[in-house]
Amino acid sequence: MKRRKPKRGFDCVGFKRKAQAEIYQQIKGLSPEKEIEYFRQWTAKGPLAKWWKALESRSRSGSGEDAAAAETPGHQLTTS
Repeated sequence: MKRRKPKRGFDCVGFKRKAQAEIYQQIKGLSPEKEIEYFRQWTAKGPLAKWWKALESRSRSGSGEDAAAAETPGHQLTTS
């Protein structure tokens, strides 16, 4: 597979900071419980909702290698 070259002029760090600032504006002043609820709702309705639900389903079923990969700390949303 041929590797694509990134487009010049795209500022990845700037894009990330802008996204973080937008999220901060939406959650500032919320209690920790409300923040958790905000992110749960976002993951349920956001662009990756279908993938997240499949990942949770595999994780709960405990079947196969996919479930083991889903249970690694890097693939979980933790509240602590």
